[in-house]
Amino acid sequence: MKLLRNAQIWMPGYLSNRLRGNAGKGPVKRVWVSICDHYEPFWQNKDEGKARDRVAAWRRLWPEIAKRNPDSRGCPAKYSFFYPEEEYRAPLIDQLVEMTRLGTGDVEVHIHHDGEGKQNFIDRISGYVEVLHQKHGLLRKRAGKTIFGFIHGHWALDNSRPDGRCCGLNNEISILRDLGCYADYGMPSGGSATQARMVNQIYWCTDDPEKPKSYDTGVPVSPGNFGSGDLLIIPGPFGLRWRERLLPRIETGELAGYDLPSPYRIRRWLSLAPQIGEDLFIKLYTHGCQERNYGPLLEGGFDQAFQYLSAECKRRGYELRYASAWEMYQAVRIASLAPPA
Repeated sequence: MKLLRNAQIWMPGYLSNRLRGNAGKGPVKRVWVSICDHYEPFWQNKDEGKARDRVAAWRRLWPEIAKRNPDSRGCPAKYSFFYPEEEYRAPLIDQLVEMTRLGTGDVEVHIHHDGEGKQNFIDRISGYVEVLHQKHGLLRKRAGKTIFGFIHGHWALDNSRPDGRCCGLNNEISILRDLGCYADYGMPSGGSATQARMVNQIYWCTDDPEKPKSYDTGVPVSPGNFGSGDLLIIPGPFGLRWRERLLPRIETGELAGYDLPSPYRIRRWLSLAPQIGEDLFIKLYTHGCQERNYGPLLEGGFDQAFQYLSAECKRRGYELRYASAWEMYQAVRIASLAPPA
Protein backbone atom coordinates (compact mmCIF):
# COMPACT_ATOMS: atom_id res chain seq x y z
CA MET A 1 0.00 0.00 0.00
CA LYS A 2 1.47 3.34 -1.00
CA LEU A 3 0.27 4.92 2.24
CA LEU A 4 2.53 2.69 4.32
CA ARG A 5 5.75 3.24 2.39
CA ASN A 6 8.76 3.00 4.69
CA ALA A 7 6.47 1.95 7.54
CA GLN A 8 9.30 -0.21 8.86
CA ILE A 9 10.96 3.07 9.87
CA TRP A 10 8.16 4.97 11.57
CA MET A 11 5.47 2.44 12.45
CA PRO A 12 7.15 0.94 15.59
CA GLY A 13 7.72 4.39 17.09
CA TYR A 14 4.25 5.55 16.11
CA LEU A 15 2.54 2.52 17.65
CA SER A 16 4.60 2.83 20.82
CA ASN A 17 3.70 6.50 21.07
CA ARG A 18 -0.01 5.80 20.58
CA LEU A 19 -0.04 2.92 23.06
CA ARG A 20 1.48 5.14 25.74
CA GLY A 21 -1.09 7.82 24.92
CA ASN A 22 -1.48 10.38 27.67
CA ALA A 23 -0.44 8.02 30.45
CA GLY A 24 1.26 10.04 33.16
CA LYS A 25 1.20 13.26 31.16
CA GLY A 26 -1.47 15.09 33.13
CA PRO A 27 -3.87 17.79 31.93
CA VAL A 28 -3.12 20.24 29.13
CA LYS A 29 -3.24 23.98 29.81
CA ARG A 30 -1.57 25.57 26.75
CA VAL A 31 -1.30 24.75 23.06
CA TRP A 32 1.58 26.32 21.13
CA VAL A 33 1.19 26.52 17.34
CA SER A 34 4.03 27.40 14.99
CA ILE A 35 3.89 27.45 11.17
CA CYS A 36 7.29 26.77 9.61
CA ASP A 37 7.39 27.45 5.89
CA HIS A 38 9.92 25.88 3.50
CA TYR A 39 9.80 29.27 1.81
CA GLU A 40 11.22 29.16 -1.73
CA PRO A 41 10.34 32.24 -3.86
CA PHE A 42 12.20 30.80 -6.87
CA TRP A 43 10.41 27.43 -6.73
CA GLN A 44 10.48 25.89 -10.24
CA ASN A 45 11.52 29.17 -11.86
CA LYS A 46 14.49 31.51 -12.14
CA ASP A 47 12.46 34.62 -12.87
CA GLU A 48 13.14 37.24 -10.21
CA GLY A 49 9.94 39.06 -11.15
CA LYS A 50 7.93 35.93 -10.39
CA ALA A 51 9.72 35.55 -7.07
CA ARG A 52 8.93 39.19 -6.19
CA ASP A 53 5.26 38.64 -7.00
CA ARG A 54 5.09 35.62 -4.71
CA VAL A 55 6.66 37.43 -1.79
CA ALA A 56 4.55 40.54 -2.44
CA ALA A 57 1.38 38.44 -2.16
CA TRP A 58 2.49 37.35 1.30
CA ARG A 59 3.42 40.88 2.34
CA ARG A 60 0.05 42.16 1.19
CA LEU A 61 -2.23 39.49 2.66
CA TRP A 62 -0.53 37.72 5.58
CA PRO A 63 -0.30 40.55 8.16
CA GLU A 64 -4.05 41.16 7.97
CA ILE A 65 -4.82 37.46 8.26
CA ALA A 66 -2.56 37.26 11.32
CA LYS A 67 -4.11 40.30 12.99
CA ARG A 68 -7.70 39.14 12.58
CA ASN A 69 -6.87 35.75 14.10
CA PRO A 70 -5.40 36.47 17.54
CA ASP A 71 -4.64 33.79 20.10
CA SER A 72 -5.93 33.57 23.68
CA ARG A 73 -3.60 36.41 24.70
CA GLY A 74 -4.75 38.69 21.90
CA CYS A 75 -1.46 38.23 20.00
CA PRO A 76 -1.60 37.87 16.20
CA ALA A 77 -0.81 34.62 14.45
CA LYS A 78 2.89 34.11 13.76
CA TYR A 79 4.68 32.73 10.72
CA SER A 80 8.27 31.54 10.35
CA PHE A 81 9.80 31.90 6.89
CA PHE A 82 12.67 29.39 6.54
CA TYR A 83 14.32 31.15 3.61
CA PRO A 84 16.90 29.25 1.47
CA GLU A 85 20.45 30.55 1.43
CA GLU A 86 20.82 29.84 -2.28
CA GLU A 87 17.78 32.03 -3.08
CA TYR A 88 18.94 35.04 -1.08
CA ARG A 89 17.91 38.39 -2.55
CA ALA A 90 18.02 41.42 -0.26
CA PRO A 91 14.77 43.03 -1.57
CA LEU A 92 12.83 39.82 -0.95
CA ILE A 93 14.21 39.43 2.56
CA ASP A 94 13.34 43.07 3.28
CA GLN A 95 9.64 42.33 2.69
CA LEU A 96 9.86 39.52 5.25
CA VAL A 97 11.61 41.93 7.64
CA GLU A 98 8.60 44.22 7.38
CA MET A 99 6.31 41.40 8.53
CA THR A 100 8.71 40.58 11.35
CA ARG A 101 8.56 44.19 12.56
CA LEU A 102 4.76 44.01 12.49
CA GLY A 103 4.96 41.08 14.91
CA THR A 104 3.45 38.60 12.43
CA GLY A 105 6.55 36.90 11.04
CA ASP A 106 10.12 35.77 11.58
CA VAL A 107 12.92 34.43 9.37
CA GLU A 108 15.11 31.36 9.90
CA VAL A 109 17.55 29.31 7.81
CA HIS A 110 16.85 26.83 5.03
CA ILE A 111 19.39 25.37 2.59
CA HIS A 112 19.67 22.96 -0.31
CA HIS A 113 23.07 21.40 -1.02
CA ASP A 114 24.34 18.25 -2.63
CA GLY A 115 27.78 16.91 -1.83
CA GLU A 116 29.80 20.13 -2.04
CA GLY A 117 31.72 19.23 1.11
CA LYS A 118 32.07 20.35 4.71
CA GLN A 119 33.86 23.65 4.22
CA ASN A 120 31.46 24.78 1.52
CA PHE A 121 28.53 24.08 3.85
CA ILE A 122 30.19 25.92 6.74
CA ASP A 123 30.99 28.93 4.58
CA ARG A 124 27.48 29.12 3.17
CA ILE A 125 25.68 28.84 6.50
CA SER A 126 28.01 31.07 8.51
CA GLY A 127 28.01 33.77 5.85
CA TYR A 128 24.26 33.63 5.43
CA VAL A 129 23.37 33.89 9.11
CA GLU A 130 25.65 36.90 9.48
CA VAL A 131 24.07 38.63 6.47
CA LEU A 132 20.60 38.00 7.88
CA HIS A 133 21.66 39.38 11.25
CA GLN A 134 23.99 42.23 10.27
CA LYS A 135 22.24 43.50 7.14
CA HIS A 136 18.60 42.75 7.95
CA GLY A 137 18.42 42.68 11.75
CA LEU A 138 17.12 39.10 11.77
CA LEU A 139 17.98 36.07 13.89
CA ARG A 140 19.46 36.70 17.35
CA LYS A 141 22.65 36.29 19.34
CA ARG A 142 23.37 34.12 22.33
CA ALA A 143 26.72 34.35 24.16
CA GLY A 144 27.99 36.51 21.31
CA LYS A 145 27.11 34.00 18.58
CA THR A 146 24.36 34.29 15.97
CA ILE A 147 21.89 31.42 16.42
CA PHE A 148 19.25 30.08 14.07
CA GLY A 149 16.51 27.53 13.52
CA PHE A 150 17.01 25.20 10.59
CA ILE A 151 15.23 23.20 7.89
CA HIS A 152 17.23 21.09 5.44
CA GLY A 153 16.15 21.02 1.81
CA HIS A 154 14.64 17.75 0.58
CA TRP A 155 14.44 16.54 4.22
CA ALA A 156 18.01 15.25 3.74
CA LEU A 157 19.42 16.33 7.12
CA ASP A 158 22.60 14.48 8.09
CA ASN A 159 22.89 12.68 4.76
CA SER A 160 19.69 10.75 5.50
CA ARG A 161 18.60 9.88 1.96
CA PRO A 162 19.48 6.27 1.04
CA ASP A 163 20.97 7.45 -2.27
CA GLY A 164 23.26 9.95 -0.48
CA ARG A 165 21.96 12.85 -2.56
CA CYS A 166 21.03 16.37 -1.41
CA CYS A 167 23.52 16.41 1.48
CA GLY A 168 26.72 14.34 1.65
CA LEU A 169 27.69 15.16 5.25
CA ASN A 170 27.43 12.38 7.85
CA ASN A 171 28.59 14.89 10.48
CA GLU A 172 26.12 17.61 9.54
CA ILE A 173 24.46 17.63 12.96
CA SER A 174 27.77 18.37 14.69
CA ILE A 175 28.48 21.10 12.18
CA LEU A 176 25.10 22.72 12.74
CA ARG A 177 25.67 22.59 16.51
CA ASP A 178 28.99 24.38 16.13
CA LEU A 179 27.51 26.97 13.75
CA GLY A 180 24.81 27.96 16.27
CA CYS A 181 21.70 25.99 15.29
CA TYR A 182 19.33 25.95 18.27
CA ALA A 183 16.78 23.49 16.79
CA ASP A 184 15.77 21.65 13.63
CA TYR A 185 12.16 21.92 12.38
CA GLY A 186 12.26 19.53 9.42
CA MET A 187 10.45 16.50 10.77
CA PRO A 188 8.18 14.77 9.97
CA SER A 189 8.95 13.83 6.38
CA GLY A 190 6.08 11.34 6.16
CA GLY A 191 6.61 8.19 4.14
CA SER A 192 10.08 9.28 3.00
CA ALA A 193 13.08 7.17 3.95
CA THR A 194 14.40 10.29 5.70
CA GLN A 195 11.63 10.08 8.32
CA ALA A 196 12.94 9.61 11.87
CA ARG A 197 12.06 6.52 13.86
CA MET A 198 11.19 8.80 16.75
CA VAL A 199 7.81 10.49 16.27
CA ASN A 200 5.63 12.96 18.18
CA GLN A 201 8.34 13.76 20.72
CA ILE A 202 10.62 16.76 21.10
CA TYR A 203 14.07 15.30 21.62
CA TRP A 204 17.82 15.74 21.55
CA CYS A 205 19.87 13.74 19.07
CA THR A 206 23.59 13.06 19.34
CA ASP A 207 25.69 12.90 16.21
CA ASP A 208 27.66 9.89 15.07
CA PRO A 209 29.95 11.64 12.57
CA GLU A 210 30.73 8.36 10.83
CA LYS A 211 27.11 7.46 10.08
CA PRO A 212 24.15 9.22 8.43
CA LYS A 213 20.77 10.09 9.97
CA SER A 214 21.87 10.51 13.58
CA TYR A 215 18.52 12.19 14.35
CA ASP A 216 16.76 8.84 13.94
CA THR A 217 16.50 8.45 17.72
CA GLY A 218 17.30 10.51 20.78
CA VAL A 219 16.41 11.55 24.32
CA PRO A 220 13.02 13.26 24.81
CA VAL A 221 12.64 16.59 26.58
CA SER A 222 10.49 16.14 29.68
CA PRO A 223 9.30 18.16 32.69
CA GLY A 224 12.30 18.93 34.85
CA ASN A 225 14.74 17.82 32.15
CA PHE A 226 15.43 19.99 29.11
CA GLY A 227 18.34 17.69 28.41
CA SER A 228 21.25 18.17 26.04
CA GLY A 229 22.78 16.78 22.91
CA ASP A 230 24.03 17.99 19.55
CA LEU A 231 20.72 19.11 18.06
CA LEU A 232 17.20 19.63 19.36
CA ILE A 233 14.51 18.19 17.07
CA ILE A 234 11.09 19.90 17.21
CA PRO A 235 8.80 17.81 14.96
CA GLY A 236 5.25 18.27 13.79
CA PRO A 237 2.38 15.81 14.31
CA PHE A 238 2.82 12.43 12.65
CA GLY A 239 0.14 9.77 12.44
CA LEU A 240 -2.68 8.24 10.48
CA ARG A 241 -5.94 9.85 9.42
CA TRP A 242 -8.82 7.40 9.32
CA ARG A 243 -11.49 9.61 7.77
CA GLU A 244 -12.01 11.36 4.41
CA ARG A 245 -10.87 8.37 2.30
CA LEU A 246 -11.60 4.69 2.01
CA LEU A 247 -8.02 3.96 3.10
CA PRO A 248 -6.14 5.84 5.84
CA ARG A 249 -3.52 8.41 4.96
CA ILE A 250 -0.49 9.90 6.69
CA GLU A 251 -0.93 13.13 8.67
CA THR A 252 2.19 15.29 8.86
CA GLY A 253 0.82 18.72 9.76
CA GLU A 254 1.19 20.00 6.21
CA LEU A 255 -0.88 23.02 5.17
CA ALA A 256 -1.52 22.76 1.43
CA GLY A 257 -4.03 23.83 -1.15
CA TYR A 258 -4.73 20.16 -1.87
CA ASP A 259 -5.06 19.33 1.84
CA LEU A 260 -6.62 22.23 3.69
CA PRO A 261 -7.17 22.18 7.45
CA SER A 262 -10.41 20.72 8.75
CA PRO A 263 -11.92 20.27 12.23
CA TYR A 264 -10.96 16.59 12.05
CA ARG A 265 -7.32 17.41 11.21
CA ILE A 266 -7.15 19.89 14.09
CA ARG A 267 -8.31 17.16 16.47
CA ARG A 268 -5.65 14.83 15.09
CA TRP A 269 -2.96 17.48 15.61
CA LEU A 270 -4.02 17.90 19.21
CA SER A 271 -4.00 14.14 19.72
CA LEU A 272 -0.57 13.61 18.15
CA ALA A 273 1.28 16.72 19.36
CA PRO A 274 4.24 16.31 21.75
CA GLN A 275 3.32 17.20 25.34
CA ILE A 276 5.71 18.53 27.96
CA GLY A 277 4.03 19.13 31.29
CA GLU A 278 0.93 21.25 30.69
CA ASP A 279 1.99 22.31 27.19
CA LEU A 280 1.24 20.84 23.76
CA PHE A 281 3.43 21.79 20.78
CA ILE A 282 2.00 21.76 17.24
CA LYS A 283 4.57 22.50 14.53
CA LEU A 284 2.89 22.84 11.13
CA TYR A 285 4.58 23.36 7.77
CA THR A 286 3.91 24.34 4.19
CA HIS A 287 5.62 25.31 0.94
CA GLY A 288 4.15 28.76 0.83
CA CYS A 289 5.63 30.04 -2.44
CA GLN A 290 3.88 27.42 -4.55
CA GLU A 291 0.80 28.93 -6.15
CA ARG A 292 -1.23 25.79 -5.55
CA ASN A 293 -0.66 26.37 -1.83
CA TYR A 294 -0.51 30.08 -1.13
CA GLY A 295 -3.57 30.93 -3.22
CA PRO A 296 -5.99 28.71 -1.25
CA LEU A 297 -4.25 29.39 2.07
CA LEU A 298 -4.06 33.18 1.83
CA GLU A 299 -7.56 33.40 0.38
CA GLY A 300 -9.39 31.62 3.18
CA GLY A 301 -7.49 28.50 4.21
CA PHE A 302 -5.52 30.16 6.99
CA ASP A 303 -8.60 31.92 8.34
CA GLN A 304 -10.42 28.61 8.52
CA ALA A 305 -7.48 26.88 10.19
CA PHE A 306 -7.21 29.54 12.89
CA GLN A 307 -10.96 29.54 13.46
CA TYR A 308 -11.03 25.75 13.83
CA LEU A 309 -8.04 25.84 16.19
CA SER A 310 -9.56 28.58 18.31
CA ALA A 311 -12.92 26.83 18.54
CA GLU A 312 -11.45 23.45 19.46
CA CYS A 313 -9.11 24.91 22.08
CA LYS A 314 -12.00 26.88 23.63
CA ARG A 315 -14.11 23.72 23.69
CA ARG A 316 -11.38 21.87 25.55
CA GLY A 317 -10.47 24.75 27.84
CA TYR A 318 -6.94 25.15 26.42
CA GLU A 319 -5.07 28.44 26.02
CA LEU A 320 -4.08 28.90 22.37
CA ARG A 321 -0.73 30.56 21.77
CA TYR A 322 0.72 31.31 18.35
CA ALA A 323 4.51 31.31 18.19
CA SER A 324 7.38 31.77 15.81
CA ALA A 325 9.88 28.92 15.61
CA TRP A 326 12.11 30.77 18.09
CA GLU A 327 9.22 31.39 20.48
CA MET A 328 8.27 27.73 20.33
CA TYR A 329 11.85 26.80 21.25
CA GLN A 330 11.68 29.15 24.23
CA ALA A 331 8.32 27.67 25.27
CA VAL A 332 9.82 24.17 25.14
CA ARG A 333 12.63 25.29 27.44
CA ILE A 334 10.21 26.87 29.91
CA ALA A 335 7.91 23.83 29.90
CA SER A 336 10.87 21.59 30.65
CA LEU A 337 11.86 23.66 33.68
CA ALA A 338 8.70 22.65 35.53
CA PRO A 339 9.24 19.63 37.81
CA PRO A 340 7.39 16.39 36.98
CA ALA A 341 3.85 16.20 38.39
